[in-house]
Amino acid sequence: MYESLLRFPTDIFSEFDRMQREVERMFGALGMPTSIRAVTRGFPAVNIGTTPKSVEVYAFAPGVDPSKLEVSVDRGLLTIAGQRASELPEESEKVSVYADERFSGSFKRVVSLPEDGDPSGIQARYRDGVLHVSVPRREEAQPKRIEIK
Repeated sequence: MYESLLRFPTDIFSEFDRMQREVERMFGALGMPTSIRAVTRGFPAVNIGTTPKSVEVYAFAPGVDPSKLEVSVDRGLLTIAGQRASELPEESEKVSVYADERFSGSFKRVVSLPEDGDPSGIQARYRDGVLHVSVPRREEAQPKRIEIK
């Protein structure tokens, strides 16, 4: 009886380990994130904030060639897509890679914009590995000071 209780945690942890390897095998081949952390965090990391006049999106994408970036907006969704090339040497008999923690490959992040965002005035700039996208708010949605007479 006690023997089965002692084996239970080991068996369940080995089962979790097996499932994680299976997920990595399936999704890794597709170039998709293979862990929960990667799915919730994603690449590139983004900071999103608002001002009274705009929504500001900062995407941290060091090592990405700006010509490989694409920013688009459709039905209130801002999409940042692109590709970052791997800088690792090809593995061979003489070269082994022990850790590969830097993301490389194709990526896409989608940000939902508020209804008062004006897609016609969006500006995007890339500098020092940071993509800054500024989405102006529609004029009618901006705060206005009312003159008292």
